[in-house]
Amino acid sequence: MSWVTFRAAIEHPPAVFHRSLLFSFVAIFICVCRQSQAAETRPPNIVLIFADDMGYGDLGCYGSKTIRTPHLDRLAEQGRRFTSFMVASPVCTPSRAALLTACYPKRVGMHQHVLFPTSTKGLNPAEHTIADHLKAQGYATACFGKWHLGHHPEVLPRAQGFDTYFGIPYSNDMNHPDNMGRPQGGVDGMDILWNDPASTLTKWKTPLFENETIVELPVDQRTVTRRYTQKAIDFVKAHRDQPFFVYLPHSMPHIPLYVPDDVRDPDSKNAYINTIEHIDSEIGRLLETLNESGLAQNTFVIFTTDNGPWLQFRHHGGSAGPLRAGKGTTFEGGQRVPCVIRGPGVPAGTVCDELSGTIDVLPTLATLIGSPLPNAQKIDGMDVSGLWLGTATTSPREEFLYYTSQGAVEGLRQGNWKLLVKNPAAPRQGQNAIADSRQKTQEPEVLLFDLTNDLGEQSNQANAHPEIVSRLRARLEELDAEITQNARAPWIKP
Repeated sequence: MSWVTFRAAIEHPPAVFHRSLLFSFVAIFICVCRQSQAAETRPPNIVLIFADDMGYGDLGCYGSKTIRTPHLDRLAEQGRRFTSFMVASPVCTPSRAALLTACYPKRVGMHQHVLFPTSTKGLNPAEHTIADHLKAQGYATACFGKWHLGHHPEVLPRAQGFDTYFGIPYSNDMNHPDNMGRPQGGVDGMDILWNDPASTLTKWKTPLFENETIVELPVDQRTVTRRYTQKAIDFVKAHRDQPFFVYLPHSMPHIPLYVPDDVRDPDSKNAYINTIEHIDSEIGRLLETLNESGLAQNTFVIFTTDNGPWLQFRHHGGSAGPLRAGKGTTFEGGQRVPCVIRGPGVPAGTVCDELSGTIDVLPTLATLIGSPLPNAQKIDGMDVSGLWLGTATTSPREEFLYYTSQGAVEGLRQGNWKLLVKNPAAPRQGQNAIADSRQKTQEPEVLLFDLTNDLGEQSNQANAHPEIVSRLRARLEELDAEITQNARAPWIKP
């Protein structure tokens, strides 16, 4: 009922309109008004969706012609699409550490490749995560999906600020407890698995956790994307009357790929397309829940991914679009990722080309909810709320460091210039001393790209601009030296 209708009923009540009924009507109206006002004034909800190994070119709103993503495309129409959004590592574990802590992975000791079922370390609970910060402000917090920051109870999500957890502790191609007995890999191996959907239960031993307990071994990967989403939907409904933070890091499209039987395309050549379209459909269910619950207007929905596509898996991997290379590399295809943000104050249907990244999410959210971060620990993230809200035309982030999947510093972007200094690959185990000595004497490959005019990183400008190479190289070493000197220790199992 509108205010006009209500006022008319009060001023000219029907003859049969009893005084007691009128008082009840007034009380109900006041209650509704108070609830509406509370919803408008309380801090915004946060839904952070994090895909795994999705490429820059895998969404319709980023130019895909083969994959249909209507729900994410609509999210972009209702919000803002970022075209220069970076992750801090081209592989899973360090990228996730950076997202949650607003730090380059090296600063928090999580930079040296990914964790395995035999790993004895994890993200230190002493770090201040997004969940820690929001929980301290009265948010209900939940993680549903792939964690990959340590599988030991001491470092699982509930030790990192989350109230509840449901998901797998590491990648879906890893086996409990020692990572042994995995099926054939490569494209041919992935085809075999796709053609045998029950292989999720016969070929794998990936565990599913609820809080700190394994509740399913092996996890049925056919339904896990849908189950993560349902958990998120149930959590939103249960906590609609208080601020909430849902972290939804999907296990897919990391290989092996599985989807529910009712949506599965039997042609393995369409495996990746099928998987992305299923993820999009499930995201649509969550977005519809926000709409139906009246929460959409006061909820920031952030969609991005942990690194670029795993290109060597061809039709089981994605596309980097116009970018060079993919997962595991410091080229743009490995670390520039899609990002779409919708929320209160975010201008609809807009695009931001300014530099920002996952390490900026925590300080930005802190600003948007009006709660400053503690000063106890140094971070690398910056408040880019002006970019999210469209009130700033330039980013406060003028530089970005590139670290390899093994945690070695390899590059720096400054403005439109990007420098990569690629050292020769270390000799493989078992190679002789002669090969080792040759590797040590080889000069690193120096690459300089003008990303404004060469997004695909095809034209090396290093020889033409030695002064820029020198300046960027000195700055790269300076920034990395500070991080190295002040790096904090990860959690190590006693």
